[in-house]
Amino acid sequence: MTYYPKLQAATLSTIEPEVHGLISKRTASLNGVEVTEVTFHAGSKWSQDLKDYAGTDLCELPHVALVTAGTLAVEDRDGEILEFNAGDAMLLPPGHDAWAVGDVDCTFVEFSRGNDYYAQ
Repeated sequence: MTYYPKLQAATLSTIEPEVHGLISKRTASLNGVEVTEVTFHAGSKWSQDLKDYAGTDLCELPHVALVTAGTLAVEDRDGEILEFNAGDAMLLPPGHDAWAVGDVDCTFVEFSRGNDYYAQ
């Protein structure tokens, strides 16, 4: 018999955000799957707001996410730049920088199990 976990819910807006400069995130854990809402506020850039905290030149975490508001520009270590808009799903491999485009906040929701793709 297969076991399935019970229904679970979390309201991200009620979780105290972790803030690094102009970037904030709220994380809920549901039976071992983390769901994180990340906001790149207008004027934010990973290399300005999170680089010192991370201790790496580029973000070395993979991300599988859905952009829910605004636009996020992402540059990989080879210099390729893509923009992701509200409604876009994105898969970002390790080794990238990112920033909010324009004067609008960009929000996306990422799912930790997507990281399994890079664990192989």
